[in-house]
Amino acid sequence: MPFQPGQRWISDSESNQGLGTVTGIEHRFVNIVFTATGEARQYAKANAPLTRVIFNPDDIIPSHEGWQLKVTSSTEEHGIIIYHGIRQDTLEETSLKEVMIDHFIKFNKPHDRLLNSQIDRLDWFRLRKDCLHHQYQQQQSELLGLTGARVSLIPHQLYIADEVGNRFAPRVLLADEVGLGKTIEAGLIIHQQLVSGRAQRILIIVPESLMHQWLVEMLRRFNLKFSIFDEERCVETAGEDATNPFSTEQLVLVNLNFITNNPAWYEALVNEDWDLMVVDEAHHLKWQQDKPSLEYQCIEQLAQVIPGVLLLTATPDQLGHESHFARLRLLDSDRFYDYEKFIEEESHYSEVADAANALVAGEPLSAEQEHTLTQLLKESDISKQITDLNNNDQATQNEVRQQLLSQLLDRHGTGRILFRNSRNTIKGFPAREIHPVALAMPEQYQDTLNEFMLSGCPETLASAQQAKFIFTPEMLYSLDPQEEQWTDFDPRVEYLIDLLKSLKKEKVLVICAHAQTAIDLEAALRVKEGIRAAVFHEGLSIFERDRAAAYFAQDEDSAQLLLCSEIGSEGRNFQFSHHLVLFDLPSNPDLLEQRIGRLDRIGQTEIIRLHIPYFEDSAQQLLFDWYQQGMQAFEHTCITGRVVFETFGEQLMTLALSAQHFSKDAEQLISDSWQKHCQIKAELESGRDKLLELNSSGQGRALELVEKIARNDRQIDLPQFMFQALDVFGVQQDDKADNAIALNQSEHMLNSNFPCLPEDGTTVTFDRDTALMNENYQLLTWDHPMIRGVMDLVLSDEIGNASMGLLKNEALPVGTFFLECIFTVEATAPAKLQLGRYLPTTPIRILVDKNGNDLAEKVSEEVLDRQLTPVKKQMASQLIKALKSQIGPLVAKAEVHGEQQIAAIQSKALANMTNKLEQEQQRLTALKAINPSVRQAEIDFLIHQQSELNHYIDKAQLTFEAVRMIVVTH
Repeated sequence: MPFQPGQRWISDSESNQGLGTVTGIEHRFVNIVFTATGEARQYAKANAPLTRVIFNPDDIIPSHEGWQLKVTSSTEEHGIIIYHGIRQDTLEETSLKEVMIDHFIKFNKPHDRLLNSQIDRLDWFRLRKDCLHHQYQQQQSELLGLTGARVSLIPHQLYIADEVGNRFAPRVLLADEVGLGKTIEAGLIIHQQLVSGRAQRILIIVPESLMHQWLVEMLRRFNLKFSIFDEERCVETAGEDATNPFSTEQLVLVNLNFITNNPAWYEALVNEDWDLMVVDEAHHLKWQQDKPSLEYQCIEQLAQVIPGVLLLTATPDQLGHESHFARLRLLDSDRFYDYEKFIEEESHYSEVADAANALVAGEPLSAEQEHTLTQLLKESDISKQITDLNNNDQATQNEVRQQLLSQLLDRHGTGRILFRNSRNTIKGFPAREIHPVALAMPEQYQDTLNEFMLSGCPETLASAQQAKFIFTPEMLYSLDPQEEQWTDFDPRVEYLIDLLKSLKKEKVLVICAHAQTAIDLEAALRVKEGIRAAVFHEGLSIFERDRAAAYFAQDEDSAQLLLCSEIGSEGRNFQFSHHLVLFDLPSNPDLLEQRIGRLDRIGQTEIIRLHIPYFEDSAQQLLFDWYQQGMQAFEHTCITGRVVFETFGEQLMTLALSAQHFSKDAEQLISDSWQKHCQIKAELESGRDKLLELNSSGQGRALELVEKIARNDRQIDLPQFMFQALDVFGVQQDDKADNAIALNQSEHMLNSNFPCLPEDGTTVTFDRDTALMNENYQLLTWDHPMIRGVMDLVLSDEIGNASMGLLKNEALPVGTFFLECIFTVEATAPAKLQLGRYLPTTPIRILVDKNGNDLAEKVSEEVLDRQLTPVKKQMASQLIKALKSQIGPLVAKAEVHGEQQIAAIQSKALANMTNKLEQEQQRLTALKAINPSVRQAEIDFLIHQQSELNHYIDKAQLTFEAVRMIVVTH
């Protein structure tokens, strides 16, 4: 090799060193300094793994002084190349010696890297190609954003997520009954809005008691890392320069009291730009026409400036028209501006619901119902449908009923902004079976309780700190140092041991009010009987809780029971267990329902057996009787619990703190509670809006969505792609027994920042059921940030964009070569316009021979991938040098072939976009004429979106993504 000091060379094996400079030549050796890294190397001149860097006309070269030269020609003096051309900042003609070229230059264009012998392995090229293919498929997938959540495929939840998540700036009220998954629905909508680009900044406002649950649910189920903002975080983030603390995060979680009690931070919150606001427990926003609460006013001001709003509440709208109107007013103040007008309008909903109920039930229509339908659907003649309904066969009647229902659903007053499902319409819940056991109160507890209750009257005791332990005597007993541990004499411990023995290996979930109770129980069971139990309480970190839940969930070498404090009833899914021990009972019916809801879920396969030990003739028995006789709260979902508790909770506590557990007052309390329960239940049933429930459950569309996602889950494309990526990046993989893979960093990793792979590793699975049972596993789907991160990592870097392979084919002369070029047609647009749905980044494959002919349609890429073999670096360099003069012109010809396909791709994208958006625009416009809940803003956005996308699609360009040189050998 003719080396000269000042020449620029690049290392074939260490391309990350940047551009090297020849500093000296000694006999058989050459010295190179890589200024970018400060490294010096000495190579044998005869076989140095180096490639001379030579630029061609039209290349742009960076000078080490910071300016750039566009090359027009070059000359050589004493072995040093001098480039002549136009300086890009001043447009003057100038020259640049190769020794003055920027040391930090990187060759990332495919043909530049190929010409400089910087080639990657064949599997890297295939990975890049597959990334482009999968990116193309996912950008236009109708399931984008829906598949990635760690949730069971429950039809009504997926339907609501799809219906609402696909809207521009959705503004809806999610009002499903307790246990039907409002938080999951909201999470699915948030996830879909983020993944699809419709939203970027999300604000969640919840009561303080739910902060942890929301934080964990968003992370565990949706891989969304929300940041909690409180006084300390805001002060720390604002700093001395008083910047807006909320500017620092995209996903923010705050509690309602914080923003109402801190005017300055609330003002900072209002001044930020948010795309979507979510408010949980929205029934706490009290409103009267002349006196809205501070909480309501705060949310109202935010709702006026934030485009998208989701309100969540399980409180039935029938329990208060005024508060229901107020929530709808937050969503659309133009539509719901006058309460009296709303009442008048709502009075007609009952007529709609009455006619709908008859259609749903398959009953013959009365003359009044026929008249109602005719008036409601007056823009179309339904006389034939009415006749068919009364005089035709069953199949025709069913079809006509469905048609009429669909027309009614479109006209339903709040159908587009209110979603409410009830257990009456959603099937799949298990039966509950109660197994109460009355136990004798130990003397130690009785003495402690007597001493406490004699210390004051029930009214004063209610405010005492110890009062909260009246239903958990072990905590009251443990307040003072005792010689005897409560687990040594409490009969519930022996009861639990006997129960576990009788159930043998069946999984048992035990929930108690306090963490200390769970900790003491675990120690007692281990010491007394050697029983293995996992403990789960608020004192553990999230990682420790995950580990405890996983220890309980796994089949082998696992815990038979999980001992939870009250936090165990928040958000976790333990439906693989069918036995729940309520070691004590909470005084709040909502907490009781939350506890049972860990097992009582859609998809539970067996009867749930509730085991309830309680002390007879005690406050515990009073509480048990109140639930069982006053609300039937154990065997049935208690939808009346909140109102009954708000009405009688104080009276219950007063009786519990007295010796009058079984007095006439206690009997009266239970009787009054039962009457209130029946009254509310009757009101709810009579006020049920079946039309709204039908619309909320999604009917056939919901089941169709479930099947599509389930089919998507079963495909093997994702595992194949991911294993390929893990191999290329050098991530260590170890199979686990339960459809899972343990991933760990290794010494040979291509990139130490592999997405979502912590230093201590992680466990992943492609199986939804496995992920649901093991909440410390990551469920990998196309929406998961690890998958999306891998594709971004590959496509934003040079990985695999230049490669070479040998083709053994005796039908072709040795030395014949081809260039396989991968281009993409893409345009750039704001994410909210969703350009990818209509013009995804489209790969184009061009395979040119030495004459520039495109052979891509004749030779498939699959055939080439199977037949190509790797080529050693030294041989690759020799081949490239021999063919260097032909490569540049062939790349140019390949680019011409690619350019010729752009127009057809643009035309198809424009037609697809125009067709879909115009259809949606026409549908909403027609719907708005009969249903005022359709916002003009939605229609206006579609018009704007179509106009903008026309412009961006027209600007689509060809990008050179990768090149593979193929040389024939025998």
